[in-house]
Amino acid sequence: MPSESTALDRLVGPTGLPTLGLELPLDNDWGESRLSTGERPFGIPDLSEHARLAQLADDLGFAALWVRDVPLHDPVQFGDAGSVFETFTHLGHLAAITKRAVLGTAAVVLPLRQPWLVAKAAATVDVLSGGRFVLGLASGDRPVEYPLFGLDFHTRGAAFREGVEILRAAWAPRSPGEGIDLPDIGLTADRRLEVLPKPTGSTIPIAIAGSAQQSTEWIAENADASLNYPRQLGALRKKTDEWRQLTGDASKPYLTPMQLDLLDDPTADTTPLRLGMRTGRLALIEQLRAMGELGVAHVSFNLRPGDRPVEEVLKELAHEVLPHFATS
Repeated sequence: MPSESTALDRLVGPTGLPTLGLELPLDNDWGESRLSTGERPFGIPDLSEHARLAQLADDLGFAALWVRDVPLHDPVQFGDAGSVFETFTHLGHLAAITKRAVLGTAAVVLPLRQPWLVAKAAATVDVLSGGRFVLGLASGDRPVEYPLFGLDFHTRGAAFREGVEILRAAWAPRSPGEGIDLPDIGLTADRRLEVLPKPTGSTIPIAIAGSAQQSTEWIAENADASLNYPRQLGALRKKTDEWRQLTGDASKPYLTPMQLDLLDDPTADTTPLRLGMRTGRLALIEQLRAMGELGVAHVSFNLRPGDRPVEEVLKELAHEVLPHFATS
């Protein structure tokens, strides 16, 4: 686990209040007015402004930009195409066009990917971004994908654990001539394979999304952060208390992505959305403060449910909400 300063540390503010990030794509393709026009199929965002808006978010001071790995678009059962672009290709582009925001995955479906190649791709993004990368991992929740990859959906939990072990081994620093140390890897003493590049630090911080078919104890031991969807404050307290008890003094942060429809009226009351809220900024500020008091270190906003122009929402959040919260 990382001991030196990492990208994950930049998501933990010094005041106990959460840092704030954004989930890509920066679009409002789930907004009611967009859906009513039939301009595009549900869940497929407009990416024509994706680079400019990502740069704007970086310039405005958001702590992180997160991308979602959706290998195959399923318009029947799920609809959501995620960030659309291939995850690591997209991250390489973001590394080149942004300067300060942490880049994260929320999350890569590890059992559907060859873990040695994930190790190489993740280390590449980490180096190209100057150490600004957090690798969020998930086990996947779309059974339809697994047969197309020739994989068993029901064994994804075991595949996930093995994949995490391989990632850690691939990134581990080694002396010259020392090979990758994994049981039953089948290498003779004179064959010492290596995964390059090496990360900027001793490893890449891993955030595990949801349960990933694992026990909370396993996640607390093997992850560097927990990535969990929002809950009512009472249920959130139980989750963050459990996380702190299991991680002890390890200072492993609790991260929360949430859907946000930020209304024009700053005094508007809050109404719940699936995995988020529709609200004015004053109530949003109070909600974020309450989440921080319960131990949430970072909150990332998915702006897709809103109807307002995304650039307008970004600027309101940056000028009226970010100043109330932690900066790394």
